[in-house]
Amino acid sequence: MRRLNEGHGYAEKQFIQNIWWPVIGHFRHLHPEYEVRDFQDNTRFVDFVYLRPPHRICFEIDGYGPHARDIDRSRFGDNLMRQNQLVLDEWKVFRFSLDDITQHPRRCQQVVLNIMARWYGDQTQLISLTHREKEIARLATSTTDPLKPQVVAEHLGIRVEHAWKWLRSLHRKEIIKPASGERRIHSYILDPGGRKLFV
Repeated sequence: MRRLNEGHGYAEKQFIQNIWWPVIGHFRHLHPEYEVRDFQDNTRFVDFVYLRPPHRICFEIDGYGPHARDIDRSRFGDNLMRQNQLVLDEWKVFRFSLDDITQHPRRCQQVVLNIMARWYGDQTQLISLTHREKEIARLATSTTDPLKPQVVAEHLGIRVEHAWKWLRSLHRKEIIKPASGERRIHSYILDPGGRKLFV
């Protein structure tokens, strides 16, 4: 998450917080402010790229002000040519408005899920997580310490026995795994070999 916070603007952070993280749940293969060369060998930057063979996917976040209202004719034409060049170079280009990201996040999340299902469907398993499960998964990614039921209970404001229930559910869904042992489980960690997408 650190690399995605450094030097990134409001619109890009909203994409990460409202769209990408809630449905994908990790940042593997996602690169912010990615440098590409155009046909005139000029350097261009794409807001985010998802580089996972065999595809190259661009995500552009457009705020109304700088990308529409305040743009001059020359820059407007340059933006269109930039996108054309990306497509010719076999990038799959997807654009989101800041308004949609902040006001209609579920619609944008669905687009991201459809992208993943269409081009990586044979390698990616979509699963459904409840709001509580998402919160626990976020908590697990924010620490390097094993996740204990007492910590989850305190974080969510629930009883410890309910925290155990949610942790076992995430374990069954292959999001987390026991930190040590299989019989007497005291804590969990994220399962790096487990499911990849959080819905």
